[in-house]
Amino acid sequence: MKIYTKTGDKGETALFGGTRVPKHHIRIDSYGTVDELNSWLGLVRDQKIDTSTKQELTTIQEDLFTLGAILATDPEKAVLKNGKERLNIPRIKESHIQKLEVAIDTMEKDLPQMTHFILPGGHTTVSYCHIARTVCRRAERMATLLQENEPFDEQVLSYLNRLSDYLFVLARKLSKDLKAEEVKWISEKTD
Repeated sequence: MKIYTKTGDKGETALFGGTRVPKHHIRIDSYGTVDELNSWLGLVRDQKIDTSTKQELTTIQEDLFTLGAILATDPEKAVLKNGKERLNIPRIKESHIQKLEVAIDTMEKDLPQMTHFILPGGHTTVSYCHIARTVCRRAERMATLLQENEPFDEQVLSYLNRLSDYLFVLARKLSKDLKAEEVKWISEKTD
């Protein structure tokens, strides 16, 4: 399979199912941002972190491929003429979201209670995780705009929302694991 097709040279691309849209279409922005998020998670996973977190992140990256495929499919072509779904992949289910919630709850048990907003940073690995969190939030914003115009499975939105929470708590866990200081944002400064 050739990596280049030259079919996008005029600023259009094909969705799963063959529909051609401009490369700036909100659907392309949505799954492109999920792809960007997946790349950032790969960078976080490549850091010196514990094996169970690496495994969790690999599972999340696999889920994001599923999300991307859902977002890349033209809803009008999601079902084939024979009635079967075009996407022959696992779906994002409530159980995927619950896994994220369990992971969040497990990590939070060992963290000090939050009393302030926290400034991103403290260690490169933590910063990468915060960047992934903000990209996840952007993916969620893009997907909600797409959802308003071309509805898709709402579990996708729930998953992205919970994933950003997971990434925030993971950043806090990594700060603790790496003995990095959590810098609290103090809203009132004294001169």
